[in-house]
Order: sequence, then structure tokens, then C-alpha cells
Amino acid sequence: MIEKIIAKNEFNDWLKNLGKSYELLGPVAQGDQVNFAPLPEGCDPDLSFQNSRLSPKGLVQPAFEPMFQFTLNPDDPEAHVLKERKEEENPRLVVGIRPCDARAYDLVRINFVTPEYEDPWWKKGRERLTLMGLGCNNPCSTCFCTSTGGGPFDTAGLDLLLTDLGEGFLIQACNQKGEDLLKNAPGEKASDKKRKQAEEIRQQADEAITSKIPTEGLKDQPLLDLFNAPFWDEVQFSCINCGTCTFLCPTCWCFDIQDEVQGTQGLRMRNWDSCMYPLFTLHGSGHNPRGEKVQRVRQRFMHKLKYYVDKYGNGVACVGCGRCVQFCPVNIDIRGVCQLMNDYKAK
Repeated sequence: MIEKIIAKNEFNDWLKNLGKSYELLGPVAQGDQVNFAPLPEGCDPDLSFQNSRLSPKGLVQPAFEPMFQFTLNPDDPEAHVLKERKEEENPRLVVGIRPCDARAYDLVRINFVTPEYEDPWWKKGRERLTLMGLGCNNPCSTCFCTSTGGGPFDTAGLDLLLTDLGEGFLIQACNQKGEDLLKNAPGEKASDKKRKQAEEIRQQADEAITSKIPTEGLKDQPLLDLFNAPFWDEVQFSCINCGTCTFLCPTCWCFDIQDEVQGTQGLRMRNWDSCMYPLFTLHGSGHNPRGEKVQRVRQRFMHKLKYYVDKYGNGVACVGCGRCVQFCPVNIDIRGVCQLMNDYKAK
């Protein structure tokens, strides 16, 4: 695969040129946090950030997504008929996405695109994206991606990967799509010296991730033993069911569908939802199979660290980004919960 060295001023000029063919999205400062958003014309992405507050999952599955539109006007012959809402489908280039967030798209895809069923909204949203990743020179103290099958310079899910060398970037193609894009980029072929410098940066980043969690025992744990383990009472004790963990998580994908009506015009919307909320599993009959907090907290961790592991056999449904660890208001730590589950021995 092609590798090039691009000076930072050349890189920004190249992005502006790519903006003629793509809608550019990247990390943008929003108050005291950085999130992924469309880059204003002439604006360079802020690639000095450590991690975005929200994961970029919303670029594929927006928090509020109109699916259908309809009218309630009795004089309209098509009243109450659902019509698919057409949205723009221009190609989008995401600049600076972290490897953990890119890998999350591959994990989530299994819920939306299967041999039997396809979710057309999610699929179209993902196919619009070209992902130009930015390796993590300085991972957060809460990052544990190396324990979940990834790494600060993992290329899974990416089309291109940037390594910040200080004065410029080493940019490498990760697949044919990235190679086609990189052919017309400025810069020069990466020398052995520059490749060695990039490799040293990657090794230092790997070593900087000191937070490790064991996952090798999860597959062999008896399902009902974990489900009925006594430690769930302790894990759930401080939880306030705020949903912060699920809204920040790049691999949480739960949604609700609601009709919103103003006057005679209506939209059928898909909105983010959370397994942490009491109403999420409420049946029309009034029965709620997860009406208690401990049941909802257990569901979140069992889904990511046991049900997914057993069903698909490709690791945990977590990419180790550490957002839920950083921002949980009551300091519930998925790393500790995973340790409890992995090491549990039923009496």
C-alpha cells in the first residue's frame, strides 16, 4: 500500500481541494469539547484534540433521523401514506477519526446489515463515508483499546491513516479506496527514515496504554452463572440511569421510532434510545421485563461482554475508547466490571 509524507500546510490545501468532491467532516471545537461536524468552508480540522466527547457514530446513525413523512390533511388523496424522506447522499470524507471509532462501525454493522436483512438508512449512511483516521500519539489514561482487539494505530475500518510526525504527516492507504485517493495527494514517498520514525511513535503509543482488562475467560463463563452473579447489586448501586454511557459509546446503537406531528404534517423519526431508561423495555401491556435498575445495568454489560461474545465469537462489543469511564457521573468503570465477569467463579 502507498505511504506518503505530507507537510501540514500541503495537507490542509489538499483537504480544501478534496472539499470540491466531498462533504468534509472533522473534529471541531464546540465550547469545552471537540466533536465531529461539517467543516466550515476554509476551516482546517483541529487535529490537536485527544478524543471527541461524542463518538462519530452519529455520522451514520444520527441522534434524530427522519425516515418517512406523511400528511394528515383529509383533502389530500395520499393522507396517512408514509413516504420515504429523501436526504442528500453526497460522499463524505471524515478527517481525523480515531481508530477505535472507525472499528466501532464494523462492530455495529452486524446489527444493521446481515445476509437476511438490511437497514437502508444505516447502510447508505456508512457507504457515504470515506474514513481518514488519525492515530493516537498520546492516548487518554482511560483508553484500553489494546485489550479489545484494537490499538492506537489500528487500521481496521479505515481507508487512510495519518501518523503525526510533528512537521507533517505520514499518510498510508489501508485499502484500495484509500490508495486511489492517495495517488493524487501532494507530498513524497515515505523514506525508510520516516517510516522508522512513525513506527517508533506507534510503539510508544502502544506502551502508553497501561490500562489492561482480561477478556479471554468471558467466552467460557456459563451464561446463567454470570446472569445470577451477586456482584450486580454492587455494580448497579450508584447508577442513576442517566444514559451518559450509552449516548457517548460508539458501539451502542439502540433506538426508538416515534411519529412527530405539527399541524397536518408529520415525520416518522428514529431517535437514539438507551437500555438504561425504564421505559425502553416497557410493553404495551404494562409489563416491563427490566423494570428494576439492576436489570438494566446488568443488560448493558452482559450485552457487550457476554451475549455478543457468545453469539459472534469475535471478541467483545467494545472498542476501549474509555468515554464511559471518563464521563460516568458516578464513576462506574467498565474495566472493573469486565474483570469481575472474566474472573467470576460461581459458588
